[in-house]
Amino acid sequence: MLLFLSYIEYMVNKQQIISNQRIIDSLNTDYGINCATLDLLPLGADLDSCVYKAASPDGSVFFVKIKRGQNHNIGAIIQQLLHDAGIQQIIPPVNTKYGQPTQYIDGCTIVIYPFIEGQDGFSRDLTNDQWVTLGKALRQIHEFELPPLIKNQIKCETYSPKWRQSIKSIYNYIDSQPIMINEIALKLFTFMQAHREIIQRLTNRAEQLAQKIQIQSSEFVLCHSDIHGGNVLMTDMGNFYIVDWDQPIMAPKERDLMFIGGGIANAWNNPQEEMLFYKGYGKTEINREILTYYRHERIVEDIAIYCQHLFLTKDGEDNRTEIYDIFTAMFKPHGVVDIAFKTDNEFTNI
Repeated sequence: MLLFLSYIEYMVNKQQIISNQRIIDSLNTDYGINCATLDLLPLGADLDSCVYKAASPDGSVFFVKIKRGQNHNIGAIIQQLLHDAGIQQIIPPVNTKYGQPTQYIDGCTIVIYPFIEGQDGFSRDLTNDQWVTLGKALRQIHEFELPPLIKNQIKCETYSPKWRQSIKSIYNYIDSQPIMINEIALKLFTFMQAHREIIQRLTNRAEQLAQKIQIQSSEFVLCHSDIHGGNVLMTDMGNFYIVDWDQPIMAPKERDLMFIGGGIANAWNNPQEEMLFYKGYGKTEINREILTYYRHERIVEDIAIYCQHLFLTKDGEDNRTEIYDIFTAMFKPHGVVDIAFKTDNEFTNI
């Protein structure tokens, strides 16, 4: 139960939000930005961060990201390196007056970017040309040689059992017949019981594959780790950017490629889009075993995170309902669960 119950403490700590005034003071003192307005934006699924739109009297506008904890600067450093290497689909951070890509205050890391108006890949489809360009950009990222000093600071794939163990803890919690704290938690309790066999199939298969592939000598490359439609920002001018570099990882390329055709949020699951992407990415040999693992493991992780949030917190009803709907959508026909099982069947039958 440890992994699951420790989340209570995490959610309590999450309530310690930096005040707007502290953010404004940091923009002024650390970045030399005269902030006239600061507006919280309803973006992102990360329960440990929040984002703002900051505007100066001179018309300059910035995207401000606040993430709890320290040592979140590696993603910003990588963005700067990739941008400097000529990858136009990367937005570099705004450095502090001291030349640093991030600032740390009150237990949180601040990262600032130029504000770019646009829509993400969940709200707008990529054009055919954009799919090809996305493939080219991701190939450049995977082939980028990081300086050893930076590379040594990036997390490496270990195929950790953390989320699979968390699922077991959640079912131990459910089997103890806890008192549900609200209606959404009760609905989730019923849903988890009804889909127990499917969830255990996902968890067990991820575990089986993890044990097999972790002894393989796969090449590790720089991966974004979360490159789904929600992290591709498209502008009205036809440009697009790969955003949210919070968790870069050195891993097999399939760590990123699993999103292409993976169907996160019922997007990016069109075979034509996948074909266009690989037209840009170029010829490559895909390890279907590793691809299958990642498509299973990602769902297991999402189940664990959503369950922890819905069982243990008392957010506003609208927010909880939205999260519950996102959670249950994974199990709808042609959703990520179906795609993961289809990927597994195709790999098994090769």
